[in-house]
Amino acid sequence: MIPLFIALEKFGPEDGERWEKYCAWAKIPGLTEVVGLDGSLCPRILPEIKDEDWPHIVNEDFRLNYFYHLDYLLKRVATVPRRNILGLYRNSETHIQTRPAAGNFVFIGYDLVEDMTGISALTNCGGFPDVFSNAALNQFGLITDFNRACEIQRRLTELHPKEPHAHCERYAVWRLSEP
Repeated sequence: MIPLFIALEKFGPEDGERWEKYCAWAKIPGLTEVVGLDGSLCPRILPEIKDEDWPHIVNEDFRLNYFYHLDYLLKRVATVPRRNILGLYRNSETHIQTRPAAGNFVFIGYDLVEDMTGISALTNCGGFPDVFSNAALNQFGLITDFNRACEIQRRLTELHPKEPHAHCERYAVWRLSEP
């Protein structure tokens, strides 16, 4: 599988009232930071595509914010201090143990995201208690176990066929640890 990379704004306790309101609404026990692909919680750092970006980005469907080349992405966001650089594997058949790139990438879990809207079924849909408990989410709002993430992905579409946010892509999320 080819890894993808994206740079997102951080969302956590440093966000003050916005974070407090989100935590009260989401009711995810043990949440310390949202580290996922939900664009409304963790907006993309690069909201516009420059001409020089095109050779480096995924140019298909709704994935124009994803990059193939980590080194290029890091240059583009070099001046942004509060960020998450994520390495991703999309809809893999198994859990991939290989880091998405050289560097200090740490696996942090799986996110289930509707690509068209960028909404996470895990952290920004108010929960699907008939499919998963919010207590099953880790401290970043993600599912840690591959098989459980696949099961949730499958059950969301089975039990909620008319809910757009239930039709998700599964992303393995690795975060670059930066100083």
